[in-house]
Amino acid sequence: MPEKQNYSGQSDESRRLRLGVELELIAEHLSSLARAQDRLHDLYEAVLGRDVDLSVLLQLIVDTAMELVGARYGALGVLNENGEYLAQFIPAGLSEQERADLAEVELPHGRGLLGHLIAVPDSLRVDDIAAHPDSAGFPPGHPPMRTLLGAAISTRGRIYGDLYVAERRDGQPFDAHDEALIIALAGAAGLAIDDARLYEQTRLDAEHFQRLLLPRLPDLQPFDAAAAYHPASTPDHIGGDWYDALLVPDHACAAVIGDVVGHDLQAAAAMAQIRNMLRALLYDQRTPPSAVLAHLDRTLQAITDQPVTTACLARIEPAPPGTWTLRWSTAGHPPPLLLTPDNQARYLRADPDLPLGVDVAQPRNDHTHPMPTGSTVIFFTDGLFEHPARTIEAGLERLATLVTEHAALPLQDFVQALADHHPSDGHDDMAILAVRTPRT
Repeated sequence: MPEKQNYSGQSDESRRLRLGVELELIAEHLSSLARAQDRLHDLYEAVLGRDVDLSVLLQLIVDTAMELVGARYGALGVLNENGEYLAQFIPAGLSEQERADLAEVELPHGRGLLGHLIAVPDSLRVDDIAAHPDSAGFPPGHPPMRTLLGAAISTRGRIYGDLYVAERRDGQPFDAHDEALIIALAGAAGLAIDDARLYEQTRLDAEHFQRLLLPRLPDLQPFDAAAAYHPASTPDHIGGDWYDALLVPDHACAAVIGDVVGHDLQAAAAMAQIRNMLRALLYDQRTPPSAVLAHLDRTLQAITDQPVTTACLARIEPAPPGTWTLRWSTAGHPPPLLLTPDNQARYLRADPDLPLGVDVAQPRNDHTHPMPTGSTVIFFTDGLFEHPARTIEAGLERLATLVTEHAALPLQDFVQALADHHPSDGHDDMAILAVRTPRT
């Protein structure tokens, strides 16, 4: 019996086959849309969670674009301030050999089809790059490409750059579905980039604010002093680390290092308030460090709503004949490190008292240790040595080794070397203060 024909002349079997193909295409499109939604969600989560900086975000956008449309190559070009040419170009998908072949080739600045997208910031879908009237060809060593799909990325009404993909892995030209995905991604990328740029500027402003709050060490003659501060590598981390040193009227040198709990502007502002209050108490009261910290703790509790703060306050006092005594009190802070003239480093360990802002009724204690002439006492915050992969004691041991390795440097170079080669993971800000007694 002959197969039944419909009014269009098609058999039922051919209709079923065609319907199956159409349903498979629809299912594939729905699947790609679901993947696009997941990747865009990840993109926003990365930005809103502050897990990436701008350069990593740009690379993530390119990788997402390639995955969404199944492209072999992708790139993102960032325009210069005037929007005239590409000032930055982030390629993806190149093999090691292709990268090696292009090692001596200058990155594109926006000519040919890339220039077309700059001049006409609309989406562009090309099935044959060489046949396009704006095509300028490829430099030597460039992998062969025939198909291209691009869309402009805009932020706050200005074109930020262009997103490109080339060569579908299945060998087919890009279609309207691919174009819609890339346009949607470019729009989402513009919002994410704008948020990341604003956040980065806010972070830089906050870091600048924190640096302005830290003091310039005064002339402490006959003592020598130097300090260094490094911000955390975590993008959203603004710390409350601080230090100070000054000569007090009874010919002693007072030095303090502290760390306000918290990683935001409130912690930085609290740090400035505590430091200024402590400086006034140090200069006005000729009392042991424990008494000054106790007075500071009571004052903070009475007139402010300050977060918990660790601190180490010390006085280097003259002691006959021609020597010095270090007198210090620790409020939950890491111990000071003494470097003697013969390059021996040892921690001045003592049972720490409670941090400031915990319990003003608890007593505070003083500790003393002789300081030979020409010796150096180093105060630091925990961001200098803490690392999640090792114990606190192991971090302190590495720091002591680092101190002896750089002991011969001038004092400012010495503290900078400690900050540059720190044994920590860099995820917390760090402050270092070193004071050296006179050699005679």
